[in-house]
Amino acid sequence: MAAADYDEFGMLGDNAAEAGIRFDRAPVVARRSFAVHAGQRVSAISWHSALPELVLLHGGGQNAHTWDTVALALARPLIAIDLPGHGHSDRRADRDYGPWRNADAVAAVLDQVHSRWPGRGLAAVGTSLGGVTAIRLAATRPDLVRRLVVVDVTPQAHERARQLSQPDRGAVAPMSEPPGYDTFEQMAHAAVAASPRRPRSAVERGVRHNAVQRPDGSWAWRHDLRGCPLSGTDLTALWADVARLPMPVMLVRGGASGFVPDADAQRFRELQPDVRIEVVPDSGHAVQSDQPLALTRLITDFAAG
Repeated sequence: MAAADYDEFGMLGDNAAEAGIRFDRAPVVARRSFAVHAGQRVSAISWHSALPELVLLHGGGQNAHTWDTVALALARPLIAIDLPGHGHSDRRADRDYGPWRNADAVAAVLDQVHSRWPGRGLAAVGTSLGGVTAIRLAATRPDLVRRLVVVDVTPQAHERARQLSQPDRGAVAPMSEPPGYDTFEQMAHAAVAASPRRPRSAVERGVRHNAVQRPDGSWAWRHDLRGCPLSGTDLTALWADVARLPMPVMLVRGGASGFVPDADAQRFRELQPDVRIEVVPDSGHAVQSDQPLALTRLITDFAAG
């Protein structure tokens, strides 16, 4: 596989086929770029030509394409954002990719999107790092978020990530491995081994979206390896943000994931008594990849309310 072979929207038919989604023709998708501050730009993928109804935020070491199957199944206008230091978004000089800085960047993007219809919030869906980013965004900019879906993460995630063994961390594990691989096959093999619930073809496709080929022919992860904060940043201050969320909230847990134990889910409920908590069976931490249709059904039911 060579860099010249890559067409980031040319594999959507494969996503649809694997999930059993009807795919008569490709949806209208486009990559967009937004200036957020001090020369920094954030990249995003817009789905369908109408004004977006949802914003999707990926996890650490991922990018907007982690949502491709969910976006196809939703079949609704939405925007999937590459968080700073991930995908096609600029890296930060200070390498601060925690939820506080991320939420500021996402808000700057949505302010530009919202300029076309001020006062109308979106349903925000965030997984892992994107989930704690979404919590911060919703707490500080409730005008931008009308409903919030947090996928397999709480403000205790930094502790849980450190407690889990490498196999239990699943697809998160390869993202912290050495920054280079001699071949694409080596890189894909590491991800396939960490993703037992997904077809090999789906994992390889995700790796291709998240890989860049260097001039010497070797391969590297697209995201900034030195800035993934889930296990290295104390996130507990975000419990205060959970407590002040004014919109309906749904917490989705992966049934086979250790990132959100019962105690953390209970604390979430104590701070948000009306929270809807759902468990997706046969799913690890990356629910959007392990069980995309189950997650889509939950999002559709919740966001339509």
